[in-house]
Formats: sequence, structure tokens, C-alpha cells
Amino acid sequence: MRAFLVLFLLFPILELAVLIKVGGAIGVFPTLLLLIAAGVLGMLCLRLAGLATALRARERLARGELPDQEVLEGLLIAVGGGLLLLPGFISDALGLLCLLPFTRRLLVNKLRQRAANQAMRQRAFFDDQAARSGQTHPQVLEGEYERRD
Repeated sequence: MRAFLVLFLLFPILELAVLIKVGGAIGVFPTLLLLIAAGVLGMLCLRLAGLATALRARERLARGELPDQEVLEGLLIAVGGGLLLLPGFISDALGLLCLLPFTRRLLVNKLRQRAANQAMRQRAFFDDQAARSGQTHPQVLEGEYERRD
């Protein structure tokens, strides 16, 4: 939580410092044009890549498969497009990493691997709790019932 707070406070300062450096190097007008172009590019990429991902997800659903890869890619596309819409060059670089297909697939695979590891840890913890309590089989309740029609 503290790391997020530090990042939340530090990120705008870094963005502003980079904007000032770039503005000093190439001038104010070209810097503004670059920021506007990045925003327009972010909007276009978000729209086109999001539509393509939605179509791939629909295809997989039609085949009876779960579109887990497409959902994660769509999430990264949304994050990348949002980062491109933010003014700043650091957010633009991160947004492009989320939008480029090969880096997006790498990020999705890393996310899936991390989620699988987390699920294994939780399952191992749950199994360990059941073993500690001496419960190795489901609890069975005995009783009688009568069927009345």
C-alpha cells in the first residue's frame, strides 16, 4: 500500500520533469503536438484493438471456449489506451507497452502465471488448514427423512 502511495505521488512529479526536459529540448509547440498526437493515437488504438479483441472473444464463445486470454488482453488494451490519453511521455511509453501485441502477450502470460501461482498458494493453504483440523473427508451428517406425497 505504501509503494502505491509513493508511486501515486511520485509519478506526476516524474511526468512533469520529463515534460519540462522535452519542452526545453525541442520547444513548447512540438511538445504539445507530441502530447496531442499520443492522445489521438491512444484513442484510435483503444478503439481498433478493443474491437478486434471483442471479435476474437465472441469467436471463442461461439466455439464453446472461455475467452480468458482475450479478456486479459482487452483489459491491457484498456489500460494502455488510458495511459496514452494521459498527458506525459512516461505514461505514453507504458501505454505503448500495453498496446503492442508482443509485449501485451508477454504481460498476459505473466499475469496468468502469477494468478495460477496465487491460486496454488491459496489451495495449499486451504488444504493445510483442513489437515490441521483433522478433517480429511467431508463432514457427514446422519439423519432420517420421510417422503410425503
